[in-house]
This record gives sequence, C-alpha cells and structure tokens, in this order.
Amino acid sequence: MTPIKTVGIAGTGLIGAGWAARLLIRGFDVIAYDVSPAAEARLRAAIAVAWPSMARLLGKVGAPGTLTFTTDLAAMAATADFVHEAAPEREELKIQLFRDIDAVARPDVIIASSSSGFLPTRLQSACRHPERVIIGHPFNPVYLLPLVETVPGERTSAGAMDRAGQYFESIGMHVLRLKKEIDGYICDRLQEALWREALHILNKDIGTTGDIDDAIVYSAGMRWAFMGSFLTYHVAGGPGGMRDFIKQFDPTLELPWTDLPFPKWNAALEQRLVEGCDAQAAGRTVAQLESKRNDILVDMMKLFRQHGIGSGQVLAREEAKSNASFRRWVAGDDVSAPLHLWDGEVLTAWLDYNGHMTDSAYLVAFGDGLDALFRYLGDDEAYRAAGNTFFTAETHLNYFQEMKVGEKFRIETQLVGCDEKRLHLFHRMLHAVTGELVATNEIMQLHVNQAASKVTAMAPALFEALSAIWEAHQRLAAPSGLGRVMQLRKKPAAL
Repeated sequence: MTPIKTVGIAGTGLIGAGWAARLLIRGFDVIAYDVSPAAEARLRAAIAVAWPSMARLLGKVGAPGTLTFTTDLAAMAATADFVHEAAPEREELKIQLFRDIDAVARPDVIIASSSSGFLPTRLQSACRHPERVIIGHPFNPVYLLPLVETVPGERTSAGAMDRAGQYFESIGMHVLRLKKEIDGYICDRLQEALWREALHILNKDIGTTGDIDDAIVYSAGMRWAFMGSFLTYHVAGGPGGMRDFIKQFDPTLELPWTDLPFPKWNAALEQRLVEGCDAQAAGRTVAQLESKRNDILVDMMKLFRQHGIGSGQVLAREEAKSNASFRRWVAGDDVSAPLHLWDGEVLTAWLDYNGHMTDSAYLVAFGDGLDALFRYLGDDEAYRAAGNTFFTAETHLNYFQEMKVGEKFRIETQLVGCDEKRLHLFHRMLHAVTGELVATNEIMQLHVNQAASKVTAMAPALFEALSAIWEAHQRLAAPSGLGRVMQLRKKPAAL
C-alpha cells in the first residue's frame, strides 16, 4: 500500500476546511477540490482562523504540509493517497462524487465520506471499487475535536476499515468504529434524540431555550464530557454499579420522563448494559470512578471560571463572596512574623507526567498567595476596576520537595523591601502536614496605573498597610536563598 502523504478533499466548506487544517499542521500535503475558484480564498482564510488554536493545543509542531487547490475533480482524485469527501449533505450529489472519484483514484485509495447520517451502502452503490468506501464522520471544529465515526457499508472491506482507522489515529483522532451501518450513526442519533426532546419541552412552554441549554451546561453535560451516559449511571448505582442502578430505577422505561419512544426492556438488553458498563469500568471500583470524576469536575469548573462560562461563573460568584470576607489589614495587626494568608491543595490539573506538580503550577500556587496578600493590603476588585494593579517585574522559583495530588500546603509571605511603587517579596511554600519547606518564590512587583500605562505610586491606604508590615519585617532574619543566583559550582583546582 502507498503511504499516505497527500490527502484529497472534495468540498472546502466548514468540514472540508477543518480536515485541511488538521492535516496541514501535521505535515500532510493537501489537494483540495471545489467547483468554485472563489472557494480557495475562503479555504485559506478558514485555515488561518484554525491555526492558532491548533498550535496552542499541539505545542511544538514540525514543518506544515503544502496546500494545493483545484477545480478539477479528476486531478485531485488521481493525486491523493486518501480522499475525504466533504460536499454538501445531499445524497445524490455524494453518490455521484463517489462514482467520479472512484473511477480515477488508485484502487488502494480509501474514500471517506464526512456525511452526518447517510448510509455508506448507498454512497458506494455506483462505485467499481465499493470495498474502499467508508464513512469517516468528524465533528465541528474538525481541527480540534478528536472523534471520528467510521462506518462500513455492505461491501466495505475489513481491510479498508483497518487502514482508515490507522490513518485517522495518525492525524490525532479517536476512532469510533461502528459494527454496522445505521442512519445517523451513533453520535448524531444521540444528539437528535436530545434535540427532539428539547423541542418537546420548548413546545410545551416548560422553559426557554436558555433554560434547556443550562440544564445541560451546568449538570449532565459536564459529566458526559468525560464519562458518557452509561458510565455516569454505573457510578450512580453505588457499589453495585449498573446492576444496582437498574434495581433503583424503572428498568422498563415506563416513567413519563420523555416524549420519545423506547425499546422494550428485555433480558438481553439488560445483560448488554451491565456487561458493557463493567467493561468500561475496567476493574475500577465505583468509589475509584467517583473519585476520578470529582477530580475532573473540579478541574473543569476552575477552567470554565477562567473563561467566564457555565459552572465556572457559579464558582466565580461564590469566590467573589469569599473574597469579600478575606482578612484585611487594620492598624494594630500583629505582623511581626511572615504572613500566613493562603492555604492550598495540589490539583490533578497541576501534575506532570511523573505525577508531581509542574513548574507552572508552582507559579499558580504562589500567585494565589500573592493575590491573598494584595487583598490583605486593600488591592481588591474595586481597586483594580479603578485602573490600579501590580505587575510582576521579576520572579525566581526554587524547589526542595515534591508535591503530589491532594497534598495540602500553606504559603507564608515575608516583605523584604518596598517603596511607594514597588514590592519585594519572599514566599515560602510549606507542607501543611509535615511543615517541610517545599518551594520558595522571590518576586518583585511594580504598581501600575493602567489608564496612564506607567508605574505609579500606590494608594495611600495600601502604602500605609505595606509600611506597617515593612516596619515589622525589617526585624526578621533575611530569608535563606534571598537573591540566589543560578550557577554551577566550580570544581576545586587540582593539587
């Protein structure tokens, strides 16, 4: 078989452009066909939009592939080592395209349709080599989402399905290989069911479109993102998993919770359901699955908070209330020791491939400690809304102990210098249980007025608090490692 180096794309709309972007950034050459010469400019513009997000996802990438555009279908088909059909969703048009591509492409070239629901048996019906025709159904945005459903037609060969699976995996996709064809495949049938039920709810004026979307975004959708439906219910069954879930909830599906018809409950369906969930659990107990689920949900909510969407907004509101109750400096506070203003816990999102905190996670943790100090001084949302803030000018990290997921720590902060425009701080991260020194962070902060775009004096109230701390901390011993310089120790001269 010829190695796949040049991939043909028939149709350069949303899906075709997505395939092109995914391939080009991974070094594959692409020859794209469209009937309209004007489509080339739109294709290149769409790839340009996709490129930055792909680069952030993949990190360092090699040399990109070469994009060629043509309005000659035969030229594309004769050149390609693999073909993605991404034409408009009209069955007769696709059947004709497959017939024309099949007439020119080498017999070993797989032709994959990006159709959202047509049967491959129909699409391969006019081909001389139907055995190489499959469905390769992606999801938008194709250049980011990894799932592809591969579906065989009645005359598709197992070898073609195998080779297509290997190819899709080589371009960073998760292959969902269906055992046999069905209209809509798996994912779109599930989406269609949800869509129809949502329309029933809307039609009955039970809630708005926003209410219905929120019902997914703030609850089930988060679990579905990493556990799907069956494994979610398996965990909901408690220690007995899916078998106990069936006992707790009506297995006949007679509950009036949907306007959709359902399959008649039977022993074979129950066995398939229980055995499937057990296989998904792969030996993990429900307690283990529940713990992993909770870790992921916490990480998701913190990520969503950064983007200001969904459950992250709820978390942000709660944190805003908590921030309002943060300890604030008042005259007479005992600040004679390093300030203990922040406690944290190592999150799963902070781990590297060795299971320890990553370098960037230490910056996040120390940043939380720094934020707690700012709030103590009086630098809060209102202060920042007025255009005042602190920027990091320089920071140094030193590591002494490894931290693993779930371990708790505290941040202690010592002021080692300040004036009206600058803070020089030294943070210590200490293990909350053992008290061992885990890491240190020396940092210089500059007070900036963003409206003026320059370093300015901080507000008098902040400087009053800072001055009181500095007066006390000047009497403390200088932290070990303050001003440390990275260098190799010189070997002693030979005697």
